[in-house]
Amino acid sequence: MDYKEKADFWLSCNGLDKQFRAQIKNMDDNELREAFTEDLEFGTGGIRGIMGPGTARLNIYNIRKATLGFGRYLIKNVKKALKRGVAISYDNRHNSKEFANEAAHVLTSLGFNKVFVYNTLRPTPQLSWTVRYLECAGGIMITASHNPKEYNGFKAYNEDGCQLQPFEADEVIKEINAIDNVFTIKCNEGWKNVHYLYDELDGPYLDDISKIRLNKDVDKKFLITYTPLHGTGSVYIPRFLQDMGYNVRPVMEQMTPDPDFSFAESSNPENKDAFTRSIKYGTEIGARLLLASDPDADRLGCGVLHNGQYVLLTGNEMATILFNYICENKKKMDPKWPKNGYMVTTIVSSQMATKIAKKYNIDTVNVLTGFKFIAGVIKERQNKGEYVFGYEESYGCLIDTNIRDKDSAQACLLLCEAAAYYLQQGKDLVDVLEDLYKEYGYYRDTISNIYLEGLDGKEKINEIMEFFRNETKLKFGNFNIVSREDYKTHEGINFTTGKTYKLTLPTSNVLRYVFDNGSWFVLRPSGTEPKIKIYTEGISDSLENADKLCKDIQNAVLEVVNRQ
Repeated sequence: MDYKEKADFWLSCNGLDKQFRAQIKNMDDNELREAFTEDLEFGTGGIRGIMGPGTARLNIYNIRKATLGFGRYLIKNVKKALKRGVAISYDNRHNSKEFANEAAHVLTSLGFNKVFVYNTLRPTPQLSWTVRYLECAGGIMITASHNPKEYNGFKAYNEDGCQLQPFEADEVIKEINAIDNVFTIKCNEGWKNVHYLYDELDGPYLDDISKIRLNKDVDKKFLITYTPLHGTGSVYIPRFLQDMGYNVRPVMEQMTPDPDFSFAESSNPENKDAFTRSIKYGTEIGARLLLASDPDADRLGCGVLHNGQYVLLTGNEMATILFNYICENKKKMDPKWPKNGYMVTTIVSSQMATKIAKKYNIDTVNVLTGFKFIAGVIKERQNKGEYVFGYEESYGCLIDTNIRDKDSAQACLLLCEAAAYYLQQGKDLVDVLEDLYKEYGYYRDTISNIYLEGLDGKEKINEIMEFFRNETKLKFGNFNIVSREDYKTHEGINFTTGKTYKLTLPTSNVLRYVFDNGSWFVLRPSGTEPKIKIYTEGISDSLENADKLCKDIQNAVLEVVNRQ
C-alpha cells in the first residue's frame, strides 16, 4: 500500500482513536506522506520516534505491535518465558505510563503469567537490574532517553538484562513483520496477571550500586548540585547520594517529573544548556560539583568548579577520570591486581583510556556504538576474566555488572567519591584530567550533528554515506589518512600499503578514518534521530594543539559533507 492507502485503511478501522481519526483527516498530503509512507522500524534497541498517528509515528498501535512481536519472540526462544514473565518501566514523557500499560496488557493477553510494571517512573538501568533480579524472560523500557519532548520509545531487553543483540532483534523484527493488522491485537485479556511494583525493589537495587565504593571514608563536606532534568533520576538519586554521606542540593524546579521539560533548557546532559540552572544555583551556594542525569537516568553530565568557573566535562573525560580512579585505587589495595582484567569501550569513544589500560595490564575490547555491545562482552567473558569498566562517549558508563546497561546512579556515586578523594589531595577533577594528559598525551573530542528531517533527509543521509563509502581517494585538508574501516561491508583498507583486511564486529552503517598521528573521525547516521553524526578526536602535544587539530579535522570533514 502507498501512504494514502495506509491512511485510508487506518480511517476504515473501528479501533482507531477518535482524536487520531480527526488528526489524519486534517493532514495535508505532505503530512500524510511523512506519517504513513514508512513503518516505524524496530532496531537493535527497539523503536523510537515522534508521537502521533501513522505507521511512521509512535502511538499505542505501534507499541502494541512491537510488544506482540517481542512477546512472541520470547515465547519461542526463552525457556519458561510465560512463567518467568516480563518487567516493564517507563520515564516522564507524554504517554509513557499509557504505553507501559498497553505493553503489559498485550503480554498478558499472550499468556504471560507475570508482567511486572513499576507503578511510577523508574530509570532504565533499574529496569535492566529488575529483569535479572526477578529472573524475568525479558524487559521493556518506555523512554526516548535524551530526545526532545515530542519523542518516545520502546527499548527491549533480553533475559540477561541487556538490550537486544542484533541476532535477537532480527528475530523480533520477523515476528513484527508478520503482524498484518495492528487493530486486531488483543490487549485486554489476562489483566489480573499484571503485578505492580512500588518501592520494594529500590533498596536492593541501591544496595547493589553502593558496593562499587572504593574509599567510603573520604571527606564529603563539599557541596554538590544534582538535577534529573525532570526525569526518572528524581525518584532516588539525590536521596541515595545523601544517604552515602554526600552534601547534595537538588535543583528543585527540575525535580518534578514533567513531560514538557518546562524548567530545563535542554533534556540532554551532553548539551551546555542543560546546565543553565545548575550553574546559576551552584554559583549561589558554592557547589564544587554539578551533576545532571538525562530523563531515563542512564547518562550523566558533570560540571566541575575550576579556578572560579564551571568546566563541563565530556563523556570521554568523565570516563577517563573514573577508569583511572578505579585502576589507581584497586592497585593500591592489591599490588597483584588485576587478574586477567578487561575494559570495554566503543569505536567512537576516546582512545585515551586505552593507554591507561595498557599501564595497568588491562585488555581493551572495542565494540560498535551502543551499550548492548558492551553488555554482550560482559556476558561472553563471564567467568573468563575480571570486568573493570565499560563506557561510551555518549555520557554513559557501567561499574557493577548486576546491571547490564549504563547507569547514572553508579556514575554519580563514583564521581562524587573520586572528587572527594582528589580534593583531599588539593585537586579538582579538571586538575586530575590535566595530570592524565601530561602522562598519556592530550586528547580532545567533539561531535557534529547534521540534522536532515523527513523522508528527503533520510535519503540525503544515505547519499552522504554512500559517497564516502565509494570514494577511496578523499582528501581532508592536509591530513594524511592511513586507514578506513567500513563496518557495513566489514572491510578495512590500509592506504599506506594498499592492503585490505576483514572486520569482525557486527554489521553497522559506520565509516571510521584514522590519520597518521592516531587522530580519527567516524561518520555514523543516528539510529534514533534524523541526523548524521561526525565523531572526531584530535591527539597532540598540548591541549591547545589537540583542540585545534580536532576542530580542523571536523571542519575538513564538514567541508566534504557540505559539497554533497
